[in-house]
Amino acid sequence: MRKEIPAPVIAVLSENMPAIETHASLDNLFSYAEAPGEPPDGSKPVKVQAWLRRVNKDSKHPLVVLGRIIEGYMELPDLEDDTFSWLGTPAVDVKKELKTKLETILSRCNLTYLSGGIISDGSSAPSRSLAELIKGRDIPSIDAEFNRALANVNSEPREAVSAACNILESIFKTYIADEQLEMPQKQDLQNVWKIVRSDLGFDPGVLEDHDLKKILSGLLSVVDGIGAFRTHASSAHGQGRKIYNLKPRHARLAIHSAHTIALFILETWDERKAKK
Repeated sequence: MRKEIPAPVIAVLSENMPAIETHASLDNLFSYAEAPGEPPDGSKPVKVQAWLRRVNKDSKHPLVVLGRIIEGYMELPDLEDDTFSWLGTPAVDVKKELKTKLETILSRCNLTYLSGGIISDGSSAPSRSLAELIKGRDIPSIDAEFNRALANVNSEPREAVSAACNILESIFKTYIADEQLEMPQKQDLQNVWKIVRSDLGFDPGVLEDHDLKKILSGLLSVVDGIGAFRTHASSAHGQGRKIYNLKPRHARLAIHSAHTIALFILETWDERKAKK
């Protein structure tokens, strides 16, 4: 579902960005974020307000553009900055103040900033929305689901691994349903993956390119490995006597691997549909 940038967020950015940015840096930032159209005329506050309103009017995913615009403010490096804003205040202090204001106003608007320039609206439970996101190929929102898993990687690594596996399972089950394939009796990750990889023709044995064959063989192993990892080490299954010492770096590896595989499957699926 398309969601616009809330008016209070536009107000905060219009009031605070001019103290940090020049006209040229505003133009570069909005262009980087793929804001539509040419830079609006007027003062810096007028420019920011007009451009964000145009994003709401003309962009397919306004919150994606917003995430790219504020990423530099929300993910400030832990470095001292000896430059100054137009008001004579250290620039890093002005940016920190804007970050605090953005966190507050986003929360009031039921929005959350996730690492990587992702704005999550949190309006629907992942279990309900994932199928819709997959069918609609809403890649930014699927990315946000993986970022949601990464947000818990330090405090709850087992739950983070489980969330990433659930996303893969949802993609595979949606593929099976949409392509009218027979759903396996046991619908765990490995079994639904077998159906999908067979239908997509992921067979390393038929490839002539030796390097690509290696990559595809690794892909098959990674999915199986992620599923086994979730079974043995995550919160989705009762643990036996052997307790895995699951560290955040392990969970992060599983999540990033699942994310890469998810995008590859969706791209392959779309390419196959285009050829039909």
